[in-house]
Parts: sequence; structure tokens; C-alpha cells
Amino acid sequence: MTDRNPTPAHRAHRHHWRRDVVELAAMFCAVAVADAIANLVVHGPRGPVLLVASAVALLVTAAFHTWWARRHSHAPPPGSTAPTGPEPSPPKGSGATAATTAAATTAPVSSTTLWRMRTTVRDEPGSLAVLCTALARNGADILTLQTHPLPEGGTVDEFLLRAPQELPSAELTRAISRAGGHSTWIERADAHDLVDTPTRVLGLATRTALDAAELPLALRQLLGRCTIHSIPATTLSGRPNAGADAPVEGVLEATVMRLRDPSGGAITVERPYLPFTPTEFARARALVELDARLGPRVPRSQDVLTLPEGNEITVRRADGSDQAAALAMHDRCSERTLSLRYHGPVHDADRYLGHLLSPRFGRTLAATTASGKLVALGHLLWDGDETEVALLIEDDWQRRGIGSELLRRLLAMAVEAGCDSVYAVTQASNTGMVAAMRGLGLPLDYQIEEGTLVITARLDAAPAGSRLPYELPRVLPQEFPHEQPAPRHRR
Repeated sequence: MTDRNPTPAHRAHRHHWRRDVVELAAMFCAVAVADAIANLVVHGPRGPVLLVASAVALLVTAAFHTWWARRHSHAPPPGSTAPTGPEPSPPKGSGATAATTAAATTAPVSSTTLWRMRTTVRDEPGSLAVLCTALARNGADILTLQTHPLPEGGTVDEFLLRAPQELPSAELTRAISRAGGHSTWIERADAHDLVDTPTRVLGLATRTALDAAELPLALRQLLGRCTIHSIPATTLSGRPNAGADAPVEGVLEATVMRLRDPSGGAITVERPYLPFTPTEFARARALVELDARLGPRVPRSQDVLTLPEGNEITVRRADGSDQAAALAMHDRCSERTLSLRYHGPVHDADRYLGHLLSPRFGRTLAATTASGKLVALGHLLWDGDETEVALLIEDDWQRRGIGSELLRRLLAMAVEAGCDSVYAVTQASNTGMVAAMRGLGLPLDYQIEEGTLVITARLDAAPAGSRLPYELPRVLPQEFPHEQPAPRHRR
């Protein structure tokens, strides 16, 4: 609202009188000029020619004025899209600037890249606004934001960004550094990171509640790229294991956290490239406490499959309750079969069963006959950042497709768990295991050293059509009919 000073009445009257005199004088001048031109056109020697020339001059002047106005106007260039409505103005106090608006309107939307970025800033008012302004000036759109307070002061801010594809990560890091951020870490993200944190944590808690074997995978998905080791309370010889005495409340040491395993021992999580925050430590400890309250559990779903000769077998998840049946199967297996599986002294094979059947170290599938006898075991074992698969088939049930069926299901679990590859350790003479791995149709890498063969199946490099389905056929095909059964040596 504009303030106006009041004008005295006599000044306003004098002003109106002068204006009337000027308008009257201008009117008389216009009449005089019009009369002179009319007399010149009517009584002059070249009146009509002068009239036509005046009209042409007026037309040329009008055309020149139109051309000049279009060339030097402030209208948008041809081909630009006019706005369909009024542009909303940024709210007061939001920290938005003209540079933010310009970056938002000029940033390309068709070629962008998702980034996950962390940086540490001072815990003071305005520090986050400075970071957001620096990102906006580079055309980066903030999709999600998490803050992790630090006990010694300061805050770790975690962003999920959508930035122009041509913008390098180093430029984003430099912009954050100039805005006051330090210890900045950045990596590529994907569409799975678009899920908000509460939804992701609830999903991981649900998976952990349904299956005890999901705890290491849930911790890895919660904390990003990290290495998780489960340390048993005792060694195979029965001695206490070093590093397995984590306190109940856990221990956080920068890039390492140690949590008490509910099944005994400890869980060690390492992330050398990025220190853990107290917020992440609290989330991980909450998942472990949930697992401890629920106790041992394994999904009890099972599938009944028909072998080519007509026999039926049941494939299900196995756990510690199957240890007695697994020991009985060991007694029925030949020494050669056990040595191909365990690559060591056969008399030590039984000691591994407690470790193998524990859901903390992986997942185990069991194949049982119609009478309930256990005839095959398939293991998917978490080995730090890697994943191992292993099979043990009773001699009388080999070469019937059971091993290949278990292997397909184990790799389907590995795909579901987000593993990039799995490896199998066997001997070069174990043609059955080699054939089963080749039958998967996945890219394989072979490494032979002193008679030991390591076969790695690369799940991330497999074509889309070769990914293993979760719904598998109910009838097993007769696999590798050209191979003869291996010699059977009863114990």
C-alpha cells in the first residue's frame, strides 16, 4: 500500500486550470495544422501526389515499427514452451534463491543419474540450507534426506540425489566441500533406493521375523556394502572361539560393530570405507534383538517332486532339528562321497553339521523320501562378501537329478538375497558337480589349484532369460543320461 501526501485545495485548483489551458491550446494548434494541410491538398498544384506520398510514408513507418518491435522484444525465442499458468514463488524463509529456481527450470529430466551421498556438517542452524543450495546450483534434486546426529557434535547428512547425467560425482563432492561438508562419500544408486527408510526397515524386520537365516542379509541391506561375519561360540574342537564374547549391548568402534548373536557367539559387521553412525548401530541392534526374541525359526514350506522313475521326494528347509537324520545319512555315504564334499579327513565331517545346519550361517535344503529318510542336503553359506554352494547326495540317490534340483533352488535363493555370484569348491574328478553347475546355463569361471576346483557362477552377468525362476517344475528331468554312475563304496 503506497502512502500519498495530501495536496492543498488551491494547489489542486491551480493545477487543473493550467492543464485545461494547455489542452485548449493544443486543440487550436491541431485544427490550424489540419486546415493548412487541407488547403495545400485542395488548392496546391500537386495536392493528390502529396496525399498519396503521405499515406505511403505512414505505411512504411508502421511496417518498420512492427519489425523492430518483434526483433528487440523480450518474448521467448521460437520453439520454447510458454507456461500454462503462473509460476509459483518460493516461500519466504525456505532458503530458495534465484539460482535454485534457474537450476530447477533448466535441468534436463530425461538424462539423470541417481546418487547416494553422505557428508558431515556442523550442527548449527543454516548448515543444511547451504548444502541444499549448493546441490541446487548444480541441478541436483534431493529425493530423500536422513540426518544422523553424532555424539561428539556435528551431523551426518545422507542424501539420495537425482543429478544430470553429464555432472560428474567429483563436481558434486567439490560443491559440497565448498558448502562446508567434509568426509563426503558418494556412490551410484538404483531404483531400489527410492524406498523410504521406515518402509525399508519394516520390510527387513518382516523378513527377519519369518526366517532366522535372513538376519545377516537384513543387516547387509540395512547398512549398505559391508562384510558380516558370524563367529560361533566354540570351535569345531569344542574350545571357546576368540572374538565371540560380544556384550549384550554391543560394541561400536568407528567402522566395526560387534553384536551378540542370539544363537550364540557374535556377529561382526565391518565397513572400512565409511564409519558407522550411532543411528545405524541402534537400527542394527534392534534387528538383532528382534531375532533373539523370536528364537530359532525356519519356514516350513515344502515341495513334493516326482523323479523320472516315479519315486517322490520332498524338498524343504532344514535346521538344527535335522542333525540326527543328517548324521545317519553320513553313515550311509561312501568315503569317496564324503571326501568330495568336505575336502578333508572324512572322520571330521560330522563336526561340520552343527555349523552347516545353523540358519545364521546360511540356508540348507533337505531332500527326504516318502518314508521321511533324509537322502540329500544342499547348503547356501554366507562367506563374508561371498556365497558358497555345496551338495551332499547319498550314493544310492545320485544321478537322479536331485543335486541339480537342489542347486537350482539354492541359486534362486542367492538371487533373491541379492548375491552377485556363488562359488562351489570341489575336485576336478567330481564330474557330477561340474555337470550340475554347467546345467544352470549361467556364466561360469573355473580355477584349479592342486586338484581343487573352484567354480564360480556369475549371477549378475547372466542374461535375463537365464535367471532362475522361483516356481520350479514339479517333475525332475532325467539329467545327463550319457554319464555312468560313479562307483559306490559302502562304508
